[in-house]
This record gives sequence, structure tokens and C-alpha cells, in this order.
Amino acid sequence: MEHSKAVRQIVRYLLGTDNKGVLLKPDTRKGLEVYVDSDFAGAWDKADTENRDTAKSRHGYFICYNNVPIMWKSQLQHEIALSTTEAEYTGLSYALREAIPIMNLLKEMKEKKSNVSDGVAKVHCKVFEDNSGAIEIAKENKYRPRTKHLNCRLHHFRTYVDNGEISKHKIGTYYQPADILTKPLNEDDFTRHRMRMMGW
Repeated sequence: MEHSKAVRQIVRYLLGTDNKGVLLKPDTRKGLEVYVDSDFAGAWDKADTENRDTAKSRHGYFICYNNVPIMWKSQLQHEIALSTTEAEYTGLSYALREAIPIMNLLKEMKEKKSNVSDGVAKVHCKVFEDNSGAIEIAKENKYRPRTKHLNCRLHHFRTYVDNGEISKHKIGTYYQPADILTKPLNEDDFTRHRMRMMGW
């Protein structure tokens, strides 16, 4: 019943905004930026404990170049995360699987003398994450007993962090536009994040 109510609300919203689009406001000082957020077991339902999908976390990411949105995604994670940090780090890993090919494309365009505004000699990716544990795991090249299972599955971007091509930045939830992709929000938060992503 709750699910069908949510679907009706989404359909009403889509019908009411069918004349809207994405307003592009380029800012060449920004470069490539990735915003990542996760909702740990946000669909958990005490009444439906047999359904394993309700224990899964959802992550969302928003990728923009020069302040122009180029990709965003909301996805239920395949594996059940055991902590908020694991859910956030999984989202970070998936987002960077999309961002790294974009970085490589921009590097190649720069080598070919295309007009790629970057501001620095090499393409740099800023990642904005609101979970301190996920940021620390991404920065530190040491493994802890409770996170070693992440090694093979999620550490594919460590080289880019080590050589300075990817930097991670803490961002408060209030300013995290990817929050809109992970869970229902109140109207003020939804409107603020929509403005950042869509320009209206």
C-alpha cells in the first residue's frame, strides 16, 4: 500500500514538471566533480523480514564537469552492506567506475590539444562524500579486520588517489546533492538539491 502511494506521488510530480528540463550554468573553475551518497538499509521493513531486498542499501551519485551535470544514477546495491561506512564506500566505488573513464577521456582530449578547460596540467577529479569512515578507507593504504573484505571488490581506484588524480572532500548532508538520489526528502531539501542538479 505504501509503495503504491509513493508511485502515485512520483507520477503526479512528473506530470506537474513535464515542461521542465536541465538548465546548464557552466563554471570553468569547477572541473570534474563527483557527489556520492548512500542510504544504509533505508528500505528495511520490520513487517517483511523475509524479503532480503529490504536490507539492501541504496547509493546515488551525481557527476558534473565545469558545473554541468553529465551523469547521475540511483541504484540499489547488489550486496547487503554491514555498516553505513560500507554502504557509503560501495557507492563511492561505483561512482568512480563511471568517473575514471571520463577522466581518461578528458586526459586524451587534452593530449590531442582539444579545448578542455581544466585549470591544471592533468585532469583532477574531486569526490564529495559525507561519511568520514568511507573517506578514511579511501585515503589510507592499510586494511582493518572489519574492512579487509572490501579490498578486492572496491579498492580499484586507490592508484588514482595515491597519485593525486582523485581527491576526496567531506561535504555536509545539507550541501550533498546526491542525497536526492537515495531517499525521500522533505520539500526544502528536495528543492535545494534539485536546484543544484537541475538548475530550477
